[in-house]
Amino acid sequence: MKLSDLAEETGAELIGGDAEVRSLCTDSRVAGEGDLFFCFYGTKFDSHLYAEEAELRGAAALMAEHDTGASIPQLIVPDGREGMARAAAAFYGHPERKLKLVGITGTNGKTTTSYMLYEILRAAGRPAGVIGTLGARYRETKVPPALTTPDPVALFSLLADMANAGVEVVVMEVSAHALALKKTAPILFDVAVFTNFTQDHLDFFGDMEAYAAAKRKLFSPSSCREGVVNSDDPFSQTLTEVPVTSYGLDCPADAFAIIESEEVGGSRVLLNIEDSLAEAEIPMAGRFNLYNALAAATAARKLGVDMEAIARGLSAVQVEGRLERAGSYRGAQVFIDFAHTPDGLKKALTALRPFAEGRLLLLFGCGGNRDREKRPIMGKVAAEYADLTVLTSDNPRYEDPAEIISEIEGGLKEGGAKYVAIEERERATEYAVKLLKKGDILLIAGKGGEHEQEIMGIKYSYNDKAVVKSLLEKL
Repeated sequence: MKLSDLAEETGAELIGGDAEVRSLCTDSRVAGEGDLFFCFYGTKFDSHLYAEEAELRGAAALMAEHDTGASIPQLIVPDGREGMARAAAAFYGHPERKLKLVGITGTNGKTTTSYMLYEILRAAGRPAGVIGTLGARYRETKVPPALTTPDPVALFSLLADMANAGVEVVVMEVSAHALALKKTAPILFDVAVFTNFTQDHLDFFGDMEAYAAAKRKLFSPSSCREGVVNSDDPFSQTLTEVPVTSYGLDCPADAFAIIESEEVGGSRVLLNIEDSLAEAEIPMAGRFNLYNALAAATAARKLGVDMEAIARGLSAVQVEGRLERAGSYRGAQVFIDFAHTPDGLKKALTALRPFAEGRLLLLFGCGGNRDREKRPIMGKVAAEYADLTVLTSDNPRYEDPAEIISEIEGGLKEGGAKYVAIEERERATEYAVKLLKKGDILLIAGKGGEHEQEIMGIKYSYNDKAVVKSLLEKL
């Protein structure tokens, strides 16, 4: 693709002549012949400093926020991140214009809601793809997970592959980070879905106001045609720039559900989506999963899916690591969940509590180099809703696991909780499982369907469900 064409597409200023761009590159260490290398001021590094290295390695051109003095052509843009997203969309032939796109944002529930909608679309015979925390899926292709919302070069390449494979609708998790970093800037979503808004990611955003402002960006007229919002979450009242359809269980809403029965394996409900009715089996426990199901069903109706297909799709949902039953031992049950925020942990525990004939045990930790303020809060949640807590390591990253555990302990002690701390997660899991008695439930929270544990920059193979299954086989 000609650099001049990219300049026209992105509104960039072209200096230093034209060039043929063969591929896009964000890492100067792997730059090569024909690459367009992106320079911008990042959260930790200024990639303008690596422009010379990219040029020496054969890059054909740069996109930058100022003239780097390079001898190769440059595209100068006021915002390098937005410029990168728009350049990637153009380079890959604007796949976002060839697909129906649904963007899902919220602190919790994005992954489950996206897979619920994905299964509904499949039940309706609509070729669909899904992108998010668990990676990407479309047709027979599975892409391993990286980021909740991939960076623009990977994202638009993936969307192009989906469009070429005949996918009609793509369901995407859109994180607050992605919105703040303008990863989806070129996309006008057909439907934007809001799940809920609670504390998380303050390490990045600084305060709840900045976090809220990032979420709100998805519901601007330049980002979506219409919204689907949670009437029971006050944040929905601020999403007023586009037409919205509401769903909920408590406050008046356009879409709601009547619960007919509930068990630990899920619930049976009567769905009312804007006066269209269907009985549905939701094979996932917890009131919060009813909200996820309502969000998915309402979005599906916006895409023209009938109620029968919605019910069929919801009954087929299985989401890895989202309140997933991992096994049983001595008449007790073990569940895995991704809950890694105070609100998420509370919802998972309260979902399981009614079905615990004995004790409700909890095993969890908190991630390192992330929002530290939530650690004692999660300790308080554990103290209030669990009978016994086993504190352990999550993804400590570059922090000392013992210090993370100590910060969580503050909330547990304040709440008068019964707890033990075992830093090594696999050993902690074995300890917790061996405590189980008939009628107990153990919730292993924090990592969900993750298949790695990050310690000092190294990602080790680790999966909670696999550890539980191996342990139960031995026992």
